[in-house]
Amino acid sequence: MMVALPAKVGRRSVRAALASLADFLLPCACIACGSRIAGGGLACAPCRGRLRPPPAPRCARCDYPAGTGDRPGRPCLECLEWPEALGLARSAVALRPPADVLVHGLKYEGWRELAPMMAQFMERRLTTLLDDLEDHVITYVPTSSAHRRRRGYDQAELLARALAGHTGLAFAHLLERRRQRHTQVSLHPQQRMANVRHAFSLRPAAAGQSPSSGDVLLVDDVLTTGATARAAAETLARAGARRVALVTFARALPR
Repeated sequence: MMVALPAKVGRRSVRAALASLADFLLPCACIACGSRIAGGGLACAPCRGRLRPPPAPRCARCDYPAGTGDRPGRPCLECLEWPEALGLARSAVALRPPADVLVHGLKYEGWRELAPMMAQFMERRLTTLLDDLEDHVITYVPTSSAHRRRRGYDQAELLARALAGHTGLAFAHLLERRRQRHTQVSLHPQQRMANVRHAFSLRPAAAGQSPSSGDVLLVDDVLTTGATARAAAETLARAGARRVALVTFARALPR
């Protein structure tokens, strides 16, 4: 005698079977190395395991590797000229393979689904600081309107929203970006500073979104020279932010 299965059980079984068939016929491949990922996903476990923070020891303020030299009481030259408002920076991983592939995929290839995974690494890097950041509001370093139209999204905003979801911190649109003459990628440090000077302003609709303490957690995808973060932090400080902490997915380092 045949026993009829409930409709819901039948539908679940069919969906599971179709999912298994799709995984067999069209297996998910790791964005970084191209290897097959059983059960789906965007980056395989070995590639995720290769994502490492900048090497220690690091500057307590800007997270830049201090090398092997002992410099007690000496300021870090990487953040020596940072504005007082930008008091802290942390990066989840060093910008080395496969991190560079993930950054490129999110920024230029439309893989917006990478943002939640990348934000998880950022949250882990902030784990010991979250109690100190609980009064911060999360915002991001906006790209230009032209880049946003071309890509259909802002990669830093995706990371900021995902990080807000992971940490429970409030999210707010605080900054807007004016037109800049050149992309930052090909410029030397001094050129980068000149290129982003006065590049940001407070969004007209952002009034009242800052916390009463004036503390902001600023999110971006990559920290290179810090020129963009400095310009954004200075804009937030002029708008009343007391402290700005920067967190990025990756940190560019010398080879």
